[in-house]
Amino acid sequence: MRESAFSRLSHYLPLAVAIYLLAAPRVPIGVLDDRFAPLSLWLVQVGAALTFAGIAFAIWARVWIADNWSSDVTLKRDHELIVTGPYAFVRHPIYTGILVALIGTALAVGEWRGALAVVLACAAFWRKLTIEEAVMRRQFGEAYDRYAEGVPALVPYLV
Repeated sequence: MRESAFSRLSHYLPLAVAIYLLAAPRVPIGVLDDRFAPLSLWLVQVGAALTFAGIAFAIWARVWIADNWSSDVTLKRDHELIVTGPYAFVRHPIYTGILVALIGTALAVGEWRGALAVVLACAAFWRKLTIEEAVMRRQFGEAYDRYAEGVPALVPYLV
């Protein structure tokens, strides 16, 4: 099973826009450059800490999943259901880590474009994890259902 080009575009495009919003020095829509948070050193430091923690969590998850990982929704030969390490806390820890890093970056930037970037990234990852969940349920059946029942998708103890 391999994800279609249209399906990949449905989550890659919003993620690309989110990255642009955070990386560009200015955006063409002036309101997005307005601040939602005051420019202060402590907010930048908190944002940097969240960014670092999110990236570290995503890297841990990527290393932990090893050969089962792919950038597209794909079942690999001898694909395994990983439920330990960071996958014991959330079903999609790479997305969780990236979202925490983006929240940190948005906080450090302090402009509405950062907040919009986080919303777009959340939507992109939610779209992709919905596709992944359907594939995992088909592949692993009741084992995945039990796993999903006890482990949240993105936010430990919540969602």
